[in-house]
Parts: sequence; structure tokens; C-alpha cells
Amino acid sequence: MRTAGPLGEYLRARRELIRPGDVGLPAHGRRRVPGLRREELALLAGISADYYLRLEQGRDRHPSAQVLDALARALRLDAAATTHLRRLGEQASTRRPARRPERVPVGIRQLVGSWTQTPALVHGRHLDVLFANPVATALAPIYAVGVNLLRAVFLDPVVPSLYPASEAVAANAVAGLRAQVGAEVDDPRLTDLVEELSAGSERFRRLWARHDVVARAGGGVRMFRHPRVGELELRYEKLTIAGTTQSLVVYHAEPGSPSARALARLARHPVGGAPGPAGSRLP
Repeated sequence: MRTAGPLGEYLRARRELIRPGDVGLPAHGRRRVPGLRREELALLAGISADYYLRLEQGRDRHPSAQVLDALARALRLDAAATTHLRRLGEQASTRRPARRPERVPVGIRQLVGSWTQTPALVHGRHLDVLFANPVATALAPIYAVGVNLLRAVFLDPVVPSLYPASEAVAANAVAGLRAQVGAEVDDPRLTDLVEELSAGSERFRRLWARHDVVARAGGGVRMFRHPRVGELELRYEKLTIAGTTQSLVVYHAEPGSPSARALARLARHPVGGAPGPAGSRLP
């Protein structure tokens, strides 16, 4: 039997998150489904209800760019989510060949390794840590080569004590992975990871079902609770490494701040930081 496929699953998930009142439709009457009905979304996008049904059920997997853009507007998708929708619509119907193992470029390894005061790490498309300098591992034990960050966030008991805002970290991790893999949700490595986390975490199942997407590169602020130097408020920059599916993540503190002094203490003695992770290693 034909399945809905990545495009159909995404459309259904986003449709169910839109309330009729959000798009100016009456919400009265008995509704058997959360969010919009299929015919309501089709009306908003200016396409036939039958054609939309074929898209969501996977019977038509190659909509035009105009249709995808109309659906993105109707679903109120932001720029990152719209790009994701277009990639799903443009994906090839054949299965892609297996990817070769990810290798961090030598220059990036040398650069990150030379930063003795600045925590930095490189992760791959499935959020596997491929390289990290000692101060990054001292800052957070999950920042170590071989750890899958997504698995750590949902299954490692250390993480809630490490991140005061662990709920936001979890949501961002799932949405970030969605953005990284794009339309290749049938990748065997990803499938295995999703199955493992779905079996072990109800929170992951809920977040994965939302199909949220956030841009791969960017930055922000993250709080850490370290057992040796206390709380740190650090900015992070997430940069795409050209020619790869890898990201470089760099942490830094506001100059002269308590967090900067705490980070300097940590950098002087990076070994023996927070307790090590449990069960976060790659198989």
C-alpha cells in the first residue's frame, strides 16, 4: 500500500496545528479533527479539495512550486518551514544511496583544537558529535565525540540538571534535526534513531509529530548549570561548514561578566568537569 510519505505527513501535521479562528474561518459546529479540515486548507490555498487529498495521502508527490507556496501561505509557515515544504515537494521518488561517513575537514579540526578558552564542537547531520575541544567537553559532558546530542537530550538523565531550560533545548533539537535532514526522512540512520527515541520518550514522540523546523545556522543564548563553576549564561553561534552537512557550534560569554569568569576558571582546568553522560554514545 502507498503511504502518505514525508510530504503528506508534513501537510497533515501542520494542518492539525492551525485553528479555524486563526485563519478567519468559523469554528462552530462539531469537528472530528484537530485544526483545519482538508477542504478548509484546500480552500485557503486555492486548490481543489480532491487534489489536496491526493497530496496528503501520497497519491500525488510532485506538486508545482506555485501549489507549495500557496500551501505554505495557508499554513502560515515561516521561511525555514516553507523551505522545508519545498524540499519535500521536490524530493525524488527513488531511494537515495547510503551516505559515506561524515569526516570533519582537517582545517576545522585544527581551528577548533586551537581554541583553549572557547568551547566549540562540530556535529553532523544527525546531531552526532564529530569533534569537540576539551573545554567544550568540560562545559557539558554530552559534547564529546561519539555522543548523539538528540539521544542525550531525551534519554540521558544528566541533561535536565545541565540545562535549566531543557524543554526548550529538546524542542529546538528536534526542529533542528528536521531542518538538517530535509526531505531525506527515509535515511536508515535517521529511521533507527527516531524509532529508538520514540520507544524511549513520549516527549520526543510528541515533538517529532509536530514537524516543526528551525533554520540550521544561527545563534542564541543558552544557560548551563555546572557542578564546579556554577551557572553560566553563554551565547552560541551555529555556523554551517561549507561543502558539508556539518555545523560548527561555538560558545562565548559577555566580556567581563560572571559567566566569562566562570568559563575562564573552567578553561584553566578542563578535565574532570560535570559528571559523564549515561547511555548517550553511538551504537
